Amino acid sequence: MNLGREEGTALVSELVNMVHDEVDSRTAVVLCPPFPFLGYVKKLFQGQANVFLAAQNCSSRVSGAYTGEVSVGILKSFEVDYVILGHSERREYFHETNAELAEKTNLVLGSGLVPIFCCGESLQMRQGGDYLGFVKQQLTESLFHLSAEQMRQVVIAYEPIWAIGTGLTASAEQAQEMHAALRAHLAGRYGAALAGDISILYGGSVNAKNAASLFACPDVDGGLVGGASLKSRDFTDIAKSFTYS
Repeated sequence: MNLGREEGTALVSELVNMVHDEVDSRTAVVLCPPFPFLGYVKKLFQGQANVFLAAQNCSSRVSGAYTGEVSVGILKSFEVDYVILGHSERREYFHETNAELAEKTNLVLGSGLVPIFCCGESLQMRQGGDYLGFVKQQLTESLFHLSAEQMRQVVIAYEPIWAIGTGLTASAEQAQEMHAALRAHLAGRYGAALAGDISILYGGSVNAKNAASLFACPDVDGGLVGGASLKSRDFTDIAKSFTYS
């Protein structure tokens, strides 16, 4: 929830131009503005094949008298491609549950959009509990009712909550440990081939300095970028950090 219309459109214009000139066309760049700016942002990158539009959230209701909510149908009318679900801030501040996120996932997939499903653990859980089991349970309770065909459409984003906006960052080794555990968990339910095809993003204070080491991890397929996305140079450098073998 940053920037007004003028600042936001200026940022997106810079980003789109820099991505076009500097980022490998095989790298998908997904822009996730606040709801009121979806239409503005869409117009700024039309015709650029590797740039996509995402909403930061959606309602768990199809339609009706739910003032202030935004339905998947409304998002689709803005030609949104992706929808972020279960971001740590939605879980913490708005008390979204795994069951509610399962409902949202169904709605997003049913509308032909792609959910970016967020999961992650707090610092307290990281230090004192079964943090791997906790995050795997988030997937189990929100995603494992899906068919293999549906699951193949989902993007997962691991957010170590303790590394968001704190200045802390998971090491490449910590990120790889969790990503590998989540991929193995997916393989146990859907098989290794499908698990290998699912993109798992890292989303905890990704910046231009640590992106290359994080993206070099075999099970890290990209980033869910927070504060660094408000600076066009930093965001572009992060996108450029993803390399292809």
